[in-house]
Amino acid sequence: MAFIILAALSVAGIFAPGNITPESGAAPINQADTAYMLVSAGLVLLMTPGLSFFYGGMVGYKNVVSTMLQSFIALGVVSFLWFAVGFSLAFGDSYGGFVGNPGTFALFRGVGLNTHPDLAPTIPLMLFAFFQLKFAIITPALITGSFAERVRFSSYLIFIVLFTLLIYCPLAHWTWHPEGFLRQMGVLDFAGGTVVHMSAGFAAIAAAAILGPRKGVIKHSAPANIPYVILGTGLLWFGWFGFNGGSALGANETATLAFATTNMASASAMLTWVFFDGVRGKKISAMGACIGAVVGLVAITPAAGFVTIGQSFFIGFSAAIVSNLAVSLFSRTRLDDTLDVFPCHGIGGIVGMLMTGIFASGVGLFYGQTDTFLHHLLALGIVAAFTFGGAWLLLRLTNWILPIRVTEEQEAAGLDESQHGEQMSSFNDRIAAYLQVQEPKN
Repeated sequence: MAFIILAALSVAGIFAPGNITPESGAAPINQADTAYMLVSAGLVLLMTPGLSFFYGGMVGYKNVVSTMLQSFIALGVVSFLWFAVGFSLAFGDSYGGFVGNPGTFALFRGVGLNTHPDLAPTIPLMLFAFFQLKFAIITPALITGSFAERVRFSSYLIFIVLFTLLIYCPLAHWTWHPEGFLRQMGVLDFAGGTVVHMSAGFAAIAAAAILGPRKGVIKHSAPANIPYVILGTGLLWFGWFGFNGGSALGANETATLAFATTNMASASAMLTWVFFDGVRGKKISAMGACIGAVVGLVAITPAAGFVTIGQSFFIGFSAAIVSNLAVSLFSRTRLDDTLDVFPCHGIGGIVGMLMTGIFASGVGLFYGQTDTFLHHLLALGIVAAFTFGGAWLLLRLTNWILPIRVTEEQEAAGLDESQHGEQMSSFNDRIAAYLQVQEPKN
């Protein structure tokens, strides 16, 4: 069925109107902004393969390939959805500030090389659409960490289709469309703390609750490949400069500020995490450094273009402590959020959202203004209820269509083998293979 749908839409795409010739009358393209946004879009795309390594290195060796593929496959699935109707739902003509008209940009109708007065005033609308696509791709990929090592791959594909169209796109419309009701309320989300990280975090809680804990696995079991985690963190940190800096939508002062605050918040959170571990009697670890760095990146995301460098350092510091404690707290519960998606991305996004309400230049609580902070508190409740409740319903629907959890036998064998017929060899396997090659031939 999925193949038939893909084939039908592919054929329909041949006949979809495409705007590949600039039209007269539109505002001129700013070449510097366009060049900067092309690079930024590429950087954000790199974050999803980075997330693949980050998550893949943390799971057991029988589930490395499956975990990495769950992130990587989103590049294809969400790209297709975005072209078909996703971009239109997120940024099409607004229906009361709640969702875009699915027909406005369906099959990228009207998404061409001209500027757009509201969405892309200095760059081609097509470039804006593909920049935003990269945010839509990584959001469902983030959720995969909550149900790693036990989710049926086919069911996961159904879920990310439903999540992207019914949760991510409306939430992006609320927050980033000029007529979105959260934006009209005065909620500030520079680059996705609410849209990306909070939505993934609350969906992760729902997923962990519905799928239940892994069988016979101690929480935070030994990771398969810590160098993968370090590599993934480096790619994420590098890509995040496009994630946050590119959200200025141009090569300008705000992009510079976002670039700087992104780096400092991550650096602050990384150091805070490892030294806080030391204060609590733990060893300074590579895993802790990597997780702390990512928590800092998450927390600064909604605030990156609105705060000073010093304030970004404090945001990273605060988020690292809160998330570190949250990881410890959740490890004592029966909820098996495999890779701590909610304590890191959900809590990090919440801290960042509240800190934005406190420190946003000129309108934050720090400057004697209360409206923005109060609106952020209200938005926090709305987004939490919508994303958790919506994900819960969509997971139940997915499970009704196709069981979402693998069998006990498949889980014991590992998802690499049971779902994909592939596997990453263990160290012992590689040694055995090496010795076999070295045996003298008769």
